[in-house]
Amino acid sequence: MNYVYILKCNDGSLYTGWTNNLEKRFKAHSEGRGAKYTKGRGPLELVYYEEFEEKNDAMKREYAIKKMTKAQKNNIILDKISK
Repeated sequence: MNYVYILKCNDGSLYTGWTNNLEKRFKAHSEGRGAKYTKGRGPLELVYYEEFEEKNDAMKREYAIKKMTKAQKNNIILDKISK
């Protein structure tokens, strides 16, 4: 399984990524090893994720989310929570 995820950083910013192991990737981010952007911005919170069978589909969705405004990202987060 492949995942696209959004992390909320301590400073209120959002980070989007993809992985094939969500738990391991979140742990790496939390320990400062996940990405330069998230290093030093903890504590981090996993606020959104989607599952995909194919890696390519997850990567396409990551790209689409990264192009969204912060307001649009917050909307998809809120939509997921309300379901």
